[in-house]
Amino acid sequence: MAKRTTSAICNVAVVGHGSVGKTTLVDHLLHVAGFAKRAGDVDSGSSLSDHEPEEKERRFSINSTIFHFEAQGRVFNLIDTPGYLDFAGAAAGVLPVVETALIAISARDGIQLNTRRMWQAAGELGLARILLITRLDGENIMFDKLLAEIQEAFGGQCRPAFLPLGLGHECRGVVNLLDTEEAPEGVIGDFDAARESILESVIECDDALMERYFEGEQISPQEITTTLRRAVAAGSVVPVLCCVAKADIGVAETLDFLANSAPSPAEGPVRKATDANDEEAELTADPDGPFCARVFKAATDVHVGKVAYFRVYSGSLSGGLSVQLARIGKAEKLGHIYLIKGQEQEETDIAIPGDMLCVTKFEELQIDDTLCGPGAKLTLPPTSFPSPMTSLAVETHSRDDDQKVSAGLQSLAEGDPTFTMHRDTQSGEVVITGMSNLHLEVMLSKLQRRYETSVGTHQPSIPYREAITTASEGQYRHKKQTGGRGQYGEVYLRLEPNEGGAGFEFIDKVVGGAIPRQFIPAVEKGVREVLDKGPLGGYPIVDVKATVHYGTYHSVDSSEAAFRIAAARAFREAFQQGKPVLLEPIAEMEVTIPSEFMGDVTGNLTGHRARILGMDQVGQMQVIRAEIPMAEVTRYSTELKSMTGGEGSFTLQFSRYQAVPAHIQQDIVARAQKKEE
Repeated sequence: MAKRTTSAICNVAVVGHGSVGKTTLVDHLLHVAGFAKRAGDVDSGSSLSDHEPEEKERRFSINSTIFHFEAQGRVFNLIDTPGYLDFAGAAAGVLPVVETALIAISARDGIQLNTRRMWQAAGELGLARILLITRLDGENIMFDKLLAEIQEAFGGQCRPAFLPLGLGHECRGVVNLLDTEEAPEGVIGDFDAARESILESVIECDDALMERYFEGEQISPQEITTTLRRAVAAGSVVPVLCCVAKADIGVAETLDFLANSAPSPAEGPVRKATDANDEEAELTADPDGPFCARVFKAATDVHVGKVAYFRVYSGSLSGGLSVQLARIGKAEKLGHIYLIKGQEQEETDIAIPGDMLCVTKFEELQIDDTLCGPGAKLTLPPTSFPSPMTSLAVETHSRDDDQKVSAGLQSLAEGDPTFTMHRDTQSGEVVITGMSNLHLEVMLSKLQRRYETSVGTHQPSIPYREAITTASEGQYRHKKQTGGRGQYGEVYLRLEPNEGGAGFEFIDKVVGGAIPRQFIPAVEKGVREVLDKGPLGGYPIVDVKATVHYGTYHSVDSSEAAFRIAAARAFREAFQQGKPVLLEPIAEMEVTIPSEFMGDVTGNLTGHRARILGMDQVGQMQVIRAEIPMAEVTRYSTELKSMTGGEGSFTLQFSRYQAVPAHIQQDIVARAQKKEE
């Protein structure tokens, strides 16, 4: 049994595009390692990784799942991640807590969008990268062509470490080029050239070793293994492995390779934090260093409550000791801490650098929180999560469900940074936002299952505003006699457009006591009451100056209520005379797409009333910068996905309000008035 030391720990995230066999690989690795008595199966619903009902029903991963086990003298924390972009937040959340990204590529489908994204994200974090070609048993596999495409896309440092013995239904095994000197029968590719290539790539990473090699000296396998591990950690060599996981071909060899070549936390990238003086502090994997850990996942269990998962970067922690939650500066006892074994947990009494653990009943912990030792404030940089793109408004079936739905959605949002919920102050709607319609569908399925409540959905209301475009005046006299004391108040108002974003401004210019001073606040109150629901379509009125400059009163019949009513009517009259317009929210948009879709996407944006601001080349992708009305993006994620085969994404950021074109305003006002009726 391997001793749990930092140097023995091996943290690996299995990442890549969807449907390339990542979960099948993890299930079979767990079986080979002795973690499971038999390999789980995605299709039959017995996968150890895809254990939630939504995953079993759809037969793909939605969440990241961590497995702690021991094999080949190493202590593994192996993480299975979703591959579909709809659930990209789960993969983004685990990359900062591992040292190695095992990037799976389907032999049939080749390099796909999320292959590139995971490659880039892992590189930006300084992780070791190992490529794994899966599904060699497919039809018409061109292994050599795929290797060439990998080297063209990701660089010459990508060197095959495994070669398959046969392809398609004839694939019967793999050969490790570093362990085998003679070409076995049926090997695919040029064995001698491939073996020499990876050997030289490894040896070139050590000057002394290279000198001995070129002098004809024999380099021992142990020296090759040691140097390979350093080269993989540094990114100088990116080994390319291969397997047929479902047939257990190459699975044991992949586990052996990871055990020998994947860096430990002490050999991986140096993580950095910010200390109490806002200065950068390096976190070394030192058990005696200052304690620092990141919360990278949170989930709510109906039986035990909130479960928070954290990775230790520096320092040690014994069960029951206090930690400080850097975000709020609060010290708390963690209580029991557990090693993570899929759905199961194993209690442990200590945490060391490299460990991934979970804690229960710590309700204040959030994803990306930093835990540090008491008195040593350290803050880790935030994780870069993808921006959610698709919104829906939810409606409950009864008033009794409101609180339950709100609490359930809030709990789901705490466990998924790419899912948000808020209540729109104008419409009163509860709006949820996620990566796609599929993402939102899954989240609402979880809501129904966990909290036994369901909701209806519709497109969110667009938060239009109303404003005037020219100065205007209005007057109203409120006079009512009902026997006894009557009601009387007359108000003259002058309206002017205010600067964009300046809001409402009330000005009192009444002179000579035309309106007694005690009634001026009532005049302002009457005007403000109208601002919430404008006369065009019932939308809030913004950016207007209202000046009361004259009026009349009655010594007996005037009252605050009379002047409030008169002011509201005078404002409405003046507003209608001020050439009112609807204002719509405009967003700054960045659309990231492969270059070949540029024409289709820009043409589509123009059809959505977007104004193209510029275009930039970022790697192999094009980024289009544009301004677009929010009303035009309610279904844009679906359109973009269709145009780009799922390879496009976009971000939005509110910019400003601007007037709606006249012909569109007519339709919006007509719909609003019909709804009001």
